[in-house]
Amino acid sequence: MRSFPAALERLSEQFARLPGIGGKTAQRLAFYVLSMTDEQAEEFADSIVSAKRSVRCCPICQNLTDLDECAICADPERDHSVICVVAEPKDVIAMERAREFTGVYHVLHGVISPLNHVGPDDLKIRELLARVASGSVEEIIMATNPDTEGEATAMYLSRILRPLGVRVTRLAYGIPVGSQLEYADEVTLLRALEGRRDM
Repeated sequence: MRSFPAALERLSEQFARLPGIGGKTAQRLAFYVLSMTDEQAEEFADSIVSAKRSVRCCPICQNLTDLDECAICADPERDHSVICVVAEPKDVIAMERAREFTGVYHVLHGVISPLNHVGPDDLKIRELLARVASGSVEEIIMATNPDTEGEATAMYLSRILRPLGVRVTRLAYGIPVGSQLEYADEVTLLRALEGRRDM
């Protein structure tokens, strides 16, 4: 016997397909949508459809945009000779929050992950190589996550970019500000030592 109307079950199932949303949260979201006014529900649905139709990849950096090219690529104040390579569009947002990086980005849309059947051809690597081949790029900063897949991706890109005569660097990783040495794991301590700099 079905405990909820079929439409509510379908709505809950759709929410459950979102990453990080379990069954109970999906159900809560479905009930919340039902509590919206018709106008609010239509606005919610329209925003999903509108975003899906209008947001696409920037032809230069592969970040998400609804313009011909993203605002960062179109900004003449940015240093277009330095490209920060990130795995996902959300990583661009994280980097921009620091308000320190003045170069441009390249979004791979994933990382190399053999276990998940993601290889180099599944990423936006060809587009990065085309940008470097233009001759105006001086440095590539690898800003993929410091996990197995992120490191493998950074190493792979480093190997194919070095012969092109471009400087390839990696973000330094180490002890977070405000933490204590006794709680740092061995890998974090090793990265902190490797990334040390003069004072």
